[in-house]
Amino acid sequence: MEYPRIDFLYLSEQDMIKAGVKDMPRCIETMEEVVKCLSMGDYVMGGENHNSHGSQVSFPKESPFPNMPLDEGDDRRFMAMPAYIGGSIDLMGMKWYGSNTANKQKGLPRSILTLMLNDKDTGAPLALMSANLLSAYRTGAIPGVGAKYLARKDAKICSICGPGVMGKTSLAAIMAICKDIIKIKVKGRGKASLDKFINYVKKEYPQVSEVEAVDSVEELVKDADVISFANSGNTDPSTYPFVKKEWLKKGALIIGLSCFDMDSDEMKDCRLVVDNTMLYEAWAEEFPYPSFGANNIIGSKFTDMIHDDLISKDEMIDLGDIIRGKCPGRINEDDIVIFSVGGMPVEDVAWGKQCYEKAIELGIGTKLNLWEKPDLA
Repeated sequence: MEYPRIDFLYLSEQDMIKAGVKDMPRCIETMEEVVKCLSMGDYVMGGENHNSHGSQVSFPKESPFPNMPLDEGDDRRFMAMPAYIGGSIDLMGMKWYGSNTANKQKGLPRSILTLMLNDKDTGAPLALMSANLLSAYRTGAIPGVGAKYLARKDAKICSICGPGVMGKTSLAAIMAICKDIIKIKVKGRGKASLDKFINYVKKEYPQVSEVEAVDSVEELVKDADVISFANSGNTDPSTYPFVKKEWLKKGALIIGLSCFDMDSDEMKDCRLVVDNTMLYEAWAEEFPYPSFGANNIIGSKFTDMIHDDLISKDEMIDLGDIIRGKCPGRINEDDIVIFSVGGMPVEDVAWGKQCYEKAIELGIGTKLNLWEKPDLA
């Protein structure tokens, strides 16, 4: 039998940029396709329930082995995130990364990510790519899909909590959808990062007439039409930015990319939307009640509220069902909508495929050989 040669493409970060990884409007279109596939069930992720976010290696707080990494509260972990996504994407892949907040002291990002794409039938590698930008843009693009279906059409003011990478990419997606934004408010922890963000906004969005740094969560959310929580967080809900409903403008959309909190009795009167219902149900299994805190994404508070009979299961709405016309996003323009973004490897695979195909079209990347023929065949 003749065994075929297997080559695969390596794409560096610069290759990924050339292949359009920063094309936010196209990324939003791709993420909308992903969300529809999720709603239809045309995907598989890890775990027995096929909905696991991924498999994480964390470390003990103490160890008799001198070389073993320790959990020192610095987000020191490794994670493997496999997924198949169907529809027009129809591809298998896995994002893999290590994370350590102390990386910043070495001039490195907190997490260093790669993505492998594989043939869904043979398992052969198709591409290995740098995935920091890919992950950042696919994460930011999901709020763009949410804004398309959940934000008021006359949105004028956008607020960002967290002036880092996720703050910038979620803003890019919101600005791509909400064309009439004229004011941006931002809350952060340090003057240097706030100044950098403000200068970034002035350069990238000259149509915005005002950019304002604020000190409190109340100032941040007041009068805002679209609010993105893209701040860093931990597993202690008492440290999360806390929002009171009385501060919110009628018709406001809150996008929870990261941690924030609200009183459950106030949240139950809002429209509660998630990017994939099954993901949050899987998290509820992995992080036994109360899930919120162990998992800092606001959608886990939705499942806690279901557990407590504060809302029914039907009141946690799937964004894909809204896109597919199975239920409304808003019942009226005054609805306050909370949209929870969990982040899933199906998104990485989908955006990775688009960049991979563009790279092939443009002749970008380095071809690597796996084998001329398998030695053990």
